[in-house]
Amino acid sequence: MKKTVEEHAARFSEKAAEYDDSKSDEYHACASLVVDYADPNADDVVLDLGAGTGAIALALAPDAERVLARDVSEGMMDEGRRKADERGIENVEFAYGEFRDPEVAPDRRVDVVTSNFALHHLADDEKREAIREMADTGARRIVLGDVAFFEEPDPEAPFYGPEVDDPATVGTLVEAFTAEGFAVTAVERVHDQVAVIVAERGDALSG
Repeated sequence: MKKTVEEHAARFSEKAAEYDDSKSDEYHACASLVVDYADPNADDVVLDLGAGTGAIALALAPDAERVLARDVSEGMMDEGRRKADERGIENVEFAYGEFRDPEVAPDRRVDVVTSNFALHHLADDEKREAIREMADTGARRIVLGDVAFFEEPDPEAPFYGPEVDDPATVGTLVEAFTAEGFAVTAVERVHDQVAVIVAERGDALSG
């Protein structure tokens, strides 16, 4: 990780109010695919990591029993809570949580894990640890939308800032999921540097 958790939290808190309006078409396309692939059942609990202002969490709330939205930035979560209040959404819980420690009670059931445009702040070994944490929740499905390289990284391209970002290749992420016993059932190429990866637990596929 090229910045500390606290530095990332402060950076995102500063721009929380303008965050939603600043995002690209590719970001929105990625978020839409994450929501579509997450596809929770009415009795599912969704864990949304790096939830930010709630783009994914609030979109999934009407279809899920509960959404646990976790982020390191209080400013971003305050914006998410404000939007939830405006929309009358009561089944989303915004709380502090990191990828490698999402602050979810051990006895808390999690059925689906989502994350969008957040994991790329971690180094590759930290990403593997984060994916291990996602798997340890017991979720049957993980849907990751993120900055990830299909081709060679281009520091001049719009989704990669070498001073703060540390994206993986798509292959690295796929290998991390399969190492945890998941089958990767879809890889969507939103942009040369933006991917959506869908991983399903092996026993869920056979059940």
